[in-house]
Amino acid sequence: MKLIETRKAAGTVLCHDITQIIRGVTKDARFRKGHIVTEEDIPVLLSLGKDHLYVWEAGDDMLHENDAAEILCRACKNDGMARSEVKEGKVELTAEHDGLFKVDKERLLKINSLGQMMIASRHGNTPVKKGDKLAGTRIIPLVIEKEKMEPVKQIAKEGPILSLLPYQPKKAAVITTGNEVYFGRIRDTFTPVIEEKLKEYGAEIAEHIVLPDDHKQVTRAILRALDNGAQMVLCTGGMSVDPDDQTPLAIKNTGAEIISYGAPVLPGAMFLLAYYGEQRIPVMGLPGCVMYSKRTIFDLVLPRIMADDPVTAEELASLGEGGFCLGCEICTYPNCGFGKGW
Repeated sequence: MKLIETRKAAGTVLCHDITQIIRGVTKDARFRKGHIVTEEDIPVLLSLGKDHLYVWEAGDDMLHENDAAEILCRACKNDGMARSEVKEGKVELTAEHDGLFKVDKERLLKINSLGQMMIASRHGNTPVKKGDKLAGTRIIPLVIEKEKMEPVKQIAKEGPILSLLPYQPKKAAVITTGNEVYFGRIRDTFTPVIEEKLKEYGAEIAEHIVLPDDHKQVTRAILRALDNGAQMVLCTGGMSVDPDDQTPLAIKNTGAEIISYGAPVLPGAMFLLAYYGEQRIPVMGLPGCVMYSKRTIFDLVLPRIMADDPVTAEELASLGEGGFCLGCEICTYPNCGFGKGW
């Protein structure tokens, strides 16, 4: 790459796009990278304020920004992602289907620490819709040393640093607990909320059972639902520390592995997550806030359950930062800070 006067540029090859901005009319490349400058182009270039140009000089040790951007793109792009045309060293990725967006944070940091290049993404563990933007990459200089891109290739050897996990269709069993519902003192308003949230991810309620506050009955119902092929079990109610609330004990007595009883999330602190058997079928205890709050811990965990992405105790603990929902009058989740700690 070398710098020359525009008036002497005829016959040279542009190193980069040159953008024309006409307020209210257009903002786009007037000349593209690789364009061979003609005598007729020179007055136009001067009118765009380009008295000097960077033009291409062949060299075996350098890469143009667009060629280097392709390497960054390959380090990021995974199944289920569409890419934009490379432009000015930039590539954007969008979702080809609904799913759970994942980011390998450690490898992302390694690439962004190399200098002269960048990858910016959405937060990992975010549910996205088809067509949503996922990430963008850019090479900072117009040209970059080839050797500078070698570490990127090494970091990406084990696969792309981004992924989009599709949701898996699942059948859920819902076990409603509470004497107040079982004996008809109040109407069950919890299950309809669960049904709507499951629909967001293509899941359905295959079995619904209403039981009193009897941990033995609840344990038997959970095991029976699992035997009947439930791919997740959701227990509503009975999750507080009141003496009549026995759902955590009932789940524990199934023999399921308790991942966590409690999470640093508001609303949702009394949430319980367990996995049952070799198939690791999720069993959850949902606190009452799931019924009346717009977004809770359940909205953070459910996309991962639907994408068959196991949740660990450490990950739940990491939700403390960003785990406080502001309860905005107009909810914009997941396009907000809620639940972005993991």
